[in-house]
Amino acid sequence: MSLMEHGTSRPVTAVAWTSNSSTLPKDFTLIGLTEDGASANFTRSFGMKSGYYLCYNKDLTGGMVVSDIQIISEKDSIPHGYCYIAEHLEPKASVSKKKRMCVRLAPLGSVDSAVLDIKLTAKSKMMLQHYTYVGDIHGYVLWCRKGLFSSPVPQAKPRNFSLDLRKLSLEQPPAPLILRPSNPPPLPQSRISQRRCSLKTDANSDKPDGSSQGITALDGVPFSLHPNYDIQANGKTLQLNFQLNNIRIKSLKDIENEYDYTFTVEESAAKRTRPSIPSEGDSSDQ
Repeated sequence: MSLMEHGTSRPVTAVAWTSNSSTLPKDFTLIGLTEDGASANFTRSFGMKSGYYLCYNKDLTGGMVVSDIQIISEKDSIPHGYCYIAEHLEPKASVSKKKRMCVRLAPLGSVDSAVLDIKLTAKSKMMLQHYTYVGDIHGYVLWCRKGLFSSPVPQAKPRNFSLDLRKLSLEQPPAPLILRPSNPPPLPQSRISQRRCSLKTDANSDKPDGSSQGITALDGVPFSLHPNYDIQANGKTLQLNFQLNNIRIKSLKDIENEYDYTFTVEESAAKRTRPSIPSEGDSSDQ
């Protein structure tokens, strides 16, 4: 009772049938013996060696718990919200359908109480304290214990509070340099590039000097600066430096103060009442 009062037991999350330990699903517990010491092997008929066992799981990672268990006959319809338990059997094994076990699954955070444990007895007269009678199934008596359960408390992930000062700066960080291999592998040349290369070699072979550079219309034309832009020739170096030093960089506030416009004229014009035009009926009365 102390486990149920304090809610320290883990709830049952799934119930299933299994042939033996080899077909037992992962993280499931097999009920091999009853509470009175008998074998908990369910068989279809007398003299058959193969059978099946009941098993349950308490893994909460799926987010579902078993809130109730019922045993119904093959003629009864399955209750609303319930489902038949899964079967993990060998190829030749089968479960008797005269009486079937069904469970009701509920999300972990939607219920406060669930099935905490499942036990079997071979004698119907034997009573288990703190357990609820579910029903008879294939010569065994099924018991379950319900109560409050302890849901796992989600643990907060440790957070790193160290902030990068670069992210707090308004200046943009410099662009990362492009990494280039020291010895880049040769790129495969296509047919077009090979043809273009052959055309260049044929064109260069026609030149008498054998140079690989082509001759343009600007070859041999001397370059000179226009006299209007030649500062040293015109003697305007001091004047230009004076003009550059007198340039004032205006701030955003200076620009707003200089070009601020209140739109008072437009506002007063919009508030003026328009003169009303008299209708034809009013002019005839006069």
